[in-house]
Amino acid sequence: MKFHQTTLKDAMLIDLERRGDDRGFFARTFCVDEFAALGLPTEFVQQNTSYSANRGTLRGMHFQSAPYSEDKLIRCLRGAIVDIIIDLRPGSPTFRKWEAFELNDENKRQLLVPKGFGHGFQTVSDHVEVTYLVTAKYTPSAESGVRWNDPAFGIKWPLEPTDMSDKDRNWPDFAS
Repeated sequence: MKFHQTTLKDAMLIDLERRGDDRGFFARTFCVDEFAALGLPTEFVQQNTSYSANRGTLRGMHFQSAPYSEDKLIRCLRGAIVDIIIDLRPGSPTFRKWEAFELNDENKRQLLVPKGFGHGFQTVSDHVEVTYLVTAKYTPSAESGVRWNDPAFGIKWPLEPTDMSDKDRNWPDFAS
């Protein structure tokens, strides 16, 4: 794996090192030793998958509140997404800044989203499947988020949303 620091403190973009032949390729998507050597999380307790049928579907901006905060390792297995993260950690030098990443079934990239970040994505193709490992179990009482179009962040989504849950549509603004 090749690890790339993003512009947001502690967030990491990860390229797979593919070893291929005429059958296809093999690549590691996680190695405890490589993650530990970089001070990245190594204990994932749950794996989740989401499927979105339509281009333009927006999911986010989610996080779990402390003490149930979670690191996430995101990968798009089918189709393409623009994944957006926001640093919501008050003491961080990149507090309230966001960055977007294209993850798709061709580039095979992964995104490590640290604890304390808001996370969401929008599908830019039909029939999208995303999987992610998390370092904390889902805790409904700790579930939180900020509104996808909160003016405090000025996120530039690639498309006008076509599908979104009521919960995601109605997260509060960050300032409130």
